[in-house]
Amino acid sequence: MSSPPLPRNRSMPESCVIPVLGYTDPRAAAAWLVQAFGLAERLRIADHRVQLSHGDGALVVAQQAAATGCSMMLRVSDVDAHCARARAAGARILAEPTTYPYGERQYSAADFAGHVWTFSESVADVDPAAWGGELVAPAD
Repeated sequence: MSSPPLPRNRSMPESCVIPVLGYTDPRAAAAWLVQAFGLAERLRIADHRVQLSHGDGALVVAQQAAATGCSMMLRVSDVDAHCARARAAGARILAEPTTYPYGERQYSAADFAGHVWTFSESVADVDPAAWGGELVAPAD
């Protein structure tokens, strides 16, 4: 079953599945990942988050007090309907659907094993500079 195409938003990578890796110093971690693994910086968000890309894939390096493994971010076409479906299936909703200034509407949930999932719907194409981001390498 294929999903409908997702709207474009310069603040989000094109990838539909986006791993989120936690580090105490995201900028230093991103620099190391670029040097060691050949990833490319795509977007910097203050000092707490960096989007990296590799080919047509992407990942996010985010600030966490201690490494706790990774979480996942998935792009969807309707966050509110998706949240209702997850809630009905027993997911523990950690953050209700919220629209953010960077053009995404998101919610977070924990699955039955405690893994954290964030679901994101592009609702506007917002220039990252308008909300404090720094687009390092625009999407192709």
